[in-house]
Amino acid sequence: MVKRRTKARGRQRLQAITLCISTAMVLILLGMVVLSVLTARNISSYVKENLVVTMLLEQDMTHSEAQQLCAKLRKRPYIRKLEYVSKEQALKEQTKALGGDPTEFTGGVNPYLASVDLTLCADCANNDSLKWITAELRKYPKVSEITYQKDLVEQVNRTLTKISIGLLVLAVLLTIVSFSLINNTVRLGIYARRFSIHTMKLVGASWGFIRKPFVQQAVGVGLVAAILANGVLAACLWALYNYEPDILTVLNWQEMAFTAAAVFLFGMLITSLCACIAVNKFLRMKAGDLYKI
Repeated sequence: MVKRRTKARGRQRLQAITLCISTAMVLILLGMVVLSVLTARNISSYVKENLVVTMLLEQDMTHSEAQQLCAKLRKRPYIRKLEYVSKEQALKEQTKALGGDPTEFTGGVNPYLASVDLTLCADCANNDSLKWITAELRKYPKVSEITYQKDLVEQVNRTLTKISIGLLVLAVLLTIVSFSLINNTVRLGIYARRFSIHTMKLVGASWGFIRKPFVQQAVGVGLVAAILANGVLAACLWALYNYEPDILTVLNWQEMAFTAAAVFLFGMLITSLCACIAVNKFLRMKAGDLYKI
């Protein structure tokens, strides 16, 4: 009798360890998908917020008029940042880039126009918004031309949309697969105790009373698995940071905290839900059916 109890306890511990490891592996994959989705969203915002719209100003615009224009532009809600480039600064930059003074070929006349480089908010960095934004910018006095990389904007938006859809589909598929894997593992653990469940039901124990220890154990396993998964994810992120420190420009502590919380929540939720489903299945069975499965 003592040996049987020892074997049973050893079997239960092994099942709990197996469930913990399998759940942790699933949670690691889930955490990676969540991080990928958040990183893709941040990369989208980062790329869009670094697209530059250039306003070329007419030759006769004075420095004070340009400063007044910049003050008006700063009040517009769609503009995140702007930089004024005077004609003198543009000449200086081009002289440095070309390795010679272009005014030598223009009779001492500065051929460059003053300009204002605008970076827009991420939500406005798409071609639909840029159409009405450029139309509005052209209404300002002494604005010669509005230029931006239209093809690049379209390409960036198409690529990021495809990536987002792909990650969303992957997240849904992984959730379904992970639920199936964890559910099977939890059910196998409860299967070994199906006769104990039936015995408690025969002596008058309520379904809630019978379910409680199984759900508590499942929540505990999910919590331990989530801690293991978050530890592995943290180690991977630390290694990635050491390899590429610039990763923090598109992935900050808020996204990491959200991922860790999602792993904890999913780990405890899915294991407890699977435990409830498995216990309820055996509670509905009659004594004869327990021998047939």
